[in-house]
Amino acid sequence: MTWIAFEGGDGSGKSTQARLLAERLGAVLTREPGGTELGARVRELLLEPGSSIDERAETLLMAADRAQHVRQVVEPALVSGRHVVSDRSAFSSLAYQGYGRGLGVDEVRRICAWASGDRWPDLAVLLQVDPRQQRSRMRGAPDRMESSGDAFHARVAAGFVALASEDPDRWCVVDGSGSIDEVAGRVWDACQHWLG
Repeated sequence: MTWIAFEGGDGSGKSTQARLLAERLGAVLTREPGGTELGARVRELLLEPGSSIDERAETLLMAADRAQHVRQVVEPALVSGRHVVSDRSAFSSLAYQGYGRGLGVDEVRRICAWASGDRWPDLAVLLQVDPRQQRSRMRGAPDRMESSGDAFHARVAAGFVALASEDPDRWCVVDGSGSIDEVAGRVWDACQHWLG
């Protein structure tokens, strides 16, 4: 069984495409942060607009969510013979906290590996979308992470590209522009190729 994580910037279409792929595969659909009861509380803390959270505390909160998520959702689903599709994973911490916050990718990777028992997604699907299109897709008031500024989000985007380039056997990069159905078709083609 396979754990597939959707990655990319805010407004790239991860949540929609993760849901569609999970439906198509009959997979368990989940998300980070927020895929467990504990994770939902952590998510509220992390995304509350205007809240002040130290960058290292942010990383550790993500790790706490991840530890619970892997033990409670991901591993049991895989053991029971089901695919797992998640909206974000530890790779987002590498991009957001490692690259975006400047905490160092190697250090954040060690924290993520410890929290998850070194369990990483088998496949990461990076949805790439022009920043203007990403912003046009976002609804409502921006949360704390979305409000981090253009320079931060540019570092995150560059981080995702670097991660995908460093590990092409685990990552596939998909053009996230166009209609939902067009992107879903590209995602399905990429995943079929990867899954063999």
